[in-house]
Amino acid sequence: MPRSRSTSPPLSEVALFGRLIKAKDGTLSPDLARYLLTLGFDEDDQARMRNLAQRNQEGALSPEERQQLDSYVKAGHLLALLQSKARRSLKRRKVS
Repeated sequence: MPRSRSTSPPLSEVALFGRLIKAKDGTLSPDLARYLLTLGFDEDDQARMRNLAQRNQEGALSPEERQQLDSYVKAGHLLALLQSKARRSLKRRKVS
């Protein structure tokens, strides 16, 4: 029996993680939510990301640097998901 092909795009690790943590619901404790909102890349990482992004636009990245840039992007997306859930959790507590 032939397999049917899915027309939906492949899921990224970030999209799967978003599902896993149920990013759209606000179910974190206030302490954890506030902590997550303090997380971010330090100045060295931010400088490295800017450098990689600029060099990527110029087409000047090695395969290893492209992988590093992809890793920064994925980590940034994961952080954004967690912080979105944290903001929803704190907002939900204020409304309740």
